[in-house]
Amino acid sequence: MKNTIFTGAGVAIVTPFYDDEACSVNYDKLAELIDEQIARGTDAIVICGTTGESTTLTPEEHEEVIRFCVRRVAGRVPVVAGTGSNETAFAAELSVAAQRDGADALLQVTPYYNKTSQRGLVKHFYYVADRVSIPIILYNVPSRTGMTIQPETYLELSKHPNIVATKEAGGDVSAIAKTMRLCGDNLHLYSGNDDQIAALMGLGGKGVISVVSNVAPEAVHAIAAAGLAGDQAECLRLQLEWLDLCNDLFCDVNPIPVKAAMNLMGKGVGPCRLPLCEMGEAGLAKVRGTLERHGMI
Repeated sequence: MKNTIFTGAGVAIVTPFYDDEACSVNYDKLAELIDEQIARGTDAIVICGTTGESTTLTPEEHEEVIRFCVRRVAGRVPVVAGTGSNETAFAAELSVAAQRDGADALLQVTPYYNKTSQRGLVKHFYYVADRVSIPIILYNVPSRTGMTIQPETYLELSKHPNIVATKEAGGDVSAIAKTMRLCGDNLHLYSGNDDQIAALMGLGGKGVISVVSNVAPEAVHAIAAAGLAGDQAECLRLQLEWLDLCNDLFCDVNPIPVKAAMNLMGKGVGPCRLPLCEMGEAGLAKVRGTLERHGMI
């Protein structure tokens, strides 16, 4: 059985930007967000993932944001660094740097745009895993990458000692169940979809890597905690209570809605970097209404 990186709710934290011409990283705000998340019960900080707009960061910014996060967290919770890329050598380079800078684990997305075969996926992830000694969470998000990790491929990947978990955002619960049956304790499962936490906890998941935690960390932590405690009824009740927020924070391309929500809540996280742009009025009204229903603004 492989060691678990964390259990419960990890936040896929946004990268706050100044509203200036360069859309530069707001490190003071990032420090504030990290401290708030830990104070409100978040179990891990996942930095430079999709929600952190990692693909719009320069290589220098990418490394500096991870380094800053590790130093700010200072061992209070695990830090999982997003270091994936569609270019294998660059993914390895980012991963080695993140390990050097103190990250506890890595998040490795499937190669996007150029994609690959299932055989290529194994080679890609093994190349990265062979060059680090900290654990790796795979990230399956076909809606963003055009790639799906098949259950049989997960089985091959789980044989590498450094590949310990997956963040599953594929939405195919039957395929995820097959993966869990094939891999057993050699691959831990985290939900990558906030609306499927209860379902994946029921399959033996260890928790969630959450977008919604950016605005409601206690709620997401409670859903995951109920699942971990084996209280599926309470896990499902809480999942349904917060389902509207889980859905509405994906009414536009992530992280556009969650950043809009955070700004409505007065958190001042700034804009997204192009090509992501501000929400339309209809989407903003939907997000505002849901925040109001939950007493968040």
